[in-house]
Amino acid sequence: MKPQDFEEFCRRWLVAWTGNQPERLIEFYSDDVLYRDPARPDGITGKTALFDYLRKLLRKNPAWVWSAKEVIPTGKGFVLKWTATIPVGPRTVIVEGLDIVEVSGEQISRNEVFFDRSVLPEA
Repeated sequence: MKPQDFEEFCRRWLVAWTGNQPERLIEFYSDDVLYRDPARPDGITGKTALFDYLRKLLRKNPAWVWSAKEVIPTGKGFVLKWTATIPVGPRTVIVEGLDIVEVSGEQISRNEVFFDRSVLPEA
């Protein structure tokens, strides 16, 4: 994938995070992916383990919406600055964060997610 393709890739990838469709989302990740987020700081390795995590995560959050603020190419992929709109009971929380993404071929081989979890209610 070339740097000029990253914005379109991010658009499609972020849409896949909405609507409780883990089968669609997991297709963006390589078989040997390493994924980290604030809830899994030690990481998840491999597509099968990530799929199990995403099924639970998306089931709990079917209506969140992610949008790209800025895509910054790096040597192995890109950094994505994003905004998420997350329904939490009767209110909506806006969260900003970033992902460090490494790409191998057309798939994500490493995805590290960073944001302030304190703005979300305890799960």
